Amino acid sequence: QAQLVESGGGLVQAGGSLRLSCAASGRTFSNYAMAWFRQAPGKEREFVATISWSGGSTSYAGSVEGRFVISRDNAKNTVWLQMNSLKPEDTAVYYCAASPYGSQLTALFYNYWGQGTQVTVSS
Repeated sequence: QAQLVESGGGLVQAGGSLRLSCAASGRTFSNYAMAWFRQAPGKEREFVATISWSGGSTSYAGSVEGRFVISRDNAKNTVWLQMNSLKPEDTAVYYCAASPYGSQLTALFYNYWGQGTQVTVSS
């Protein structure tokens, strides 16, 4: 059974960094675009970043552009999200997702999801 498992979340002070990991198992996702979404309490899930199947193309939400970096290693079936200069407004549950439709900014196109990892940024 295909599965995505996130890790690396935690509590960090504003200005700090965290690196999230998403380990895939049960099938290969090397031909899937991968993405990170996040959901803060009382808010809708929102797009954070996506990376193409080859890793050659990335896109970011404007709110994280220049601070976050998405990357992947298909040999390891793993995707990462390096988060720098964290702000309290980055506090959310972060989800990893996989799409067979290429890099998309909408959650609708992602049919595999992880369980999420909590990121809390204190001011």
